[in-house]
Amino acid sequence: MVKTQVMVYFSLYGNEFPIEDVTEAMGIEPTNSYKKGDVIVRPLNPNVISTKSQYRKETSWELSTGYQESFDVKIQMDQILERLKNKADIINGLKNKYQLECDFSIVIIMENGDTPGLHIDNEQIAFANSIKADFDIDLYANPYNDTVYD
Repeated sequence: MVKTQVMVYFSLYGNEFPIEDVTEAMGIEPTNSYKKGDVIVRPLNPNVISTKSQYRKETSWELSTGYQESFDVKIQMDQILERLKNKADIINGLKNKYQLECDFSIVIIMENGDTPGLHIDNEQIAFANSIKADFDIDLYANPYNDTVYD
């Protein structure tokens, strides 16, 4: 049975910047990165025929939890914040040096109508504010059968 999943990731992104410099300054290997102009690779869908390539519009350094079965977004947020909590000055320095933006993305894939808790606590908000990070929340509700009782 497929279960509800949550992924949280932190992104530092901007026009063009050396990803290696960010990795070195942060002391953390990104879980994903790409450069402006890279081709966007999409999973093949046999029902969609597209001959037009799409390209990345920015450069990005990302730290992600990956998808995890979860009913509490706070767990995944804490996993990311644990790795970033002492790096606010470094992040702000990188933002100034390379004119970067940053955000926390929360992606929830709900299965069978099971929705996780979405609580962002004061510590998480304070850290996000200290680096002027936005929150981006994506919700995907997969179809489920709703039993009707007579």
